[in-house]
Amino acid sequence: MQHRCLIAAALFAFAGCASFDPRSFGVVMADGIVGEAVQLRRAGSAAEQKAALARADEAMRREATPANRLRLASLLVMLPDPLRDPQRAAELVEPLAEAGDPAYGRFAALIAVQAQEQARLARELARGARDLERERVERDKREEALRQQVEALRDIERGILEREDKMRRREK
Repeated sequence: MQHRCLIAAALFAFAGCASFDPRSFGVVMADGIVGEAVQLRRAGSAAEQKAALARADEAMRREATPANRLRLASLLVMLPDPLRDPQRAAELVEPLAEAGDPAYGRFAALIAVQAQEQARLARELARGARDLERERVERDKREEALRQQVEALRDIERGILEREDKMRRREK
């Protein structure tokens, strides 16, 4: 029983020491950054989101720490479209993105991947919009050509009817 208590105390002490590890502090910071961004995305109004983005941008301009880079990048990736800028987010986290770093590096790599995916989706969306526009223009051209053909057929029909009327009048 005493051994179990000693082992439990030792494990607790090791866990406590690990929580004071400077690298694990980054994990806690990264968790807080994500929590703030998600909460702002869910409950924040557009004005609050814009203000939070401006504050994060200002903090980044004052001091380009990894935490400030990640905070701004996470907002740029998570906020709705008018405020979203995945290209800039990727540029911000590129120097930090190391998969071996347990805190900021992995989080930065995650943000970089998410930013790349958003950029890819934006390109596909733009390409789809261009394709739809091109199809609309082609459809409009076909419709106009068909309208002209229908109008030409009506003119031909009117001409035939007029000639028939003239021929009937002559016969009478």
